[in-house]
Amino acid sequence: MKARGTVKFYNANKGFGFIKPDHGGADVFVQGAALVDSIQADDKVEYESAPGPKVAMALNVRLVR
Repeated sequence: MKARGTVKFYNANKGFGFIKPDHGGADVFVQGAALVDSIQADDKVEYESAPGPKVAMALNVRLVR
């Protein structure tokens, strides 16, 4: 399922961050391996959401241009 949101935080050195979904709800975890484009805080992104061990995870994260 594709979703959109705003990057809340992303640490490129550590390779992880969080996306705040546009639809509300809990933040979504993102790992560097899931990125199609480089991201930084406040970027608008589109992603696929998948269940993770503790929180939802973002996959195939792309910038919305």
